[in-house]
Amino acid sequence: MLKTPIARGVALATLGATLAIPTMAQAAFIEDTKAGLELRNFYFNSDNRNSANTKSKSDEWAQGFILRVESGFTEGPVGFGVDALGLLGVKLDSSPDRTGTGLLPSGDSGAPDDYSSLHATAKMKVSKTILKVGAIEPKNMAIARSDSRLLPQTFQGAQLVSKEVDGLTLDLGYLTEQNNRDSSNYEDITYAGKGGLVGKPDDFIFAGATYSLMKNLTGAYYYSNLEEVYKQHSFNLVHVLPIGENQSLKTDLRYARSTDDGSSTVDNKAFGAMVTYSLSGHSFGLGYQKMSGDTGFAYAGASTDPFLVNYVMLSADFANPDEKSWQARYDYNFAAMGIPGLTFMTRYVTGDDFGAGGNSKEWERNTDIGYVFQEGTLKNLGIKWRNGTYRSSNNSNKDIDQNRLIVSYTIPLM
Repeated sequence: MLKTPIARGVALATLGATLAIPTMAQAAFIEDTKAGLELRNFYFNSDNRNSANTKSKSDEWAQGFILRVESGFTEGPVGFGVDALGLLGVKLDSSPDRTGTGLLPSGDSGAPDDYSSLHATAKMKVSKTILKVGAIEPKNMAIARSDSRLLPQTFQGAQLVSKEVDGLTLDLGYLTEQNNRDSSNYEDITYAGKGGLVGKPDDFIFAGATYSLMKNLTGAYYYSNLEEVYKQHSFNLVHVLPIGENQSLKTDLRYARSTDDGSSTVDNKAFGAMVTYSLSGHSFGLGYQKMSGDTGFAYAGASTDPFLVNYVMLSADFANPDEKSWQARYDYNFAAMGIPGLTFMTRYVTGDDFGAGGNSKEWERNTDIGYVFQEGTLKNLGIKWRNGTYRSSNNSNKDIDQNRLIVSYTIPLM
């Protein structure tokens, strides 16, 4: 894991900060340190009905351990700190003919009994600006690491987040490698978008700003570049309109323009809109997404979460060239009727006008039911069941019936 200059720099910075602790005023460094161990038990069953798939069924069960340690900062005008992330996945049930769930690494002999990795991040703080170097977990319009399986995805690189101006957040990053959610090794960042790839991807850079334009209105812009593949300009506008007591109307508009960089053929315009009406514990949402250009939506990093309103559970993004898609969604928080911790979500997404001759169609239905215990011995224990169904007239895609059961519990250590 120390094969890159950035990784070696993180190791040296971590060692230096550790050695410096006894000789500096470290009250905040120690007092503000937080540590927790998340236990995540994950069962994944996918019935892949299309015969074009290599496996007709993916079925695995695993236990994950996620240890997070986040230090405070040393005192003074420039503060230093160190974060650590320890990941361990343990196989509970799998076989070579049922791998491919994303919970465990897979090979010709099936999944290993366990896999693990350790990640370190050196950080520096000046006023309201924080620089992190090492293991990065970005979550923004340009790139968002995935945490929808047993263990989270991480990247190697550097990220600077500044909030010096009230209402304005600046976010800059440079990423060199990715550690996928079912892997213990870093590798080159990949291209995960629809079409357009000719050459080999290189490093990934992004720069963005989010600003509170006025009360209840936020605007954001990000520039990103997966070197040798694409350049992208992304825009987002979010407005929340209070209507009355326990009522609001949220409008989320998104647009991205992606063009080629180097040897790719990327050419895409992506527009998305989501309008959500909330009343007490109810939320009703309608979404629309449109792709145009020679290729589909462009995004970096295997298994990352692209910034699309119709990015959902199974078919992922509804972002094929020229595809139009619609979404209807309903959420309910049972706290409104006196059952805090219980939540429900269901949605339906349908897309068409893509593929050969523009005759392909696809649809997906998702349902989530989750409960977090609020008190007693099981307080903070979370249980979630996720169910999804996907169908497509395009034979190159999968027809899927899938269930996921996740049980999670975080133990505070500091």
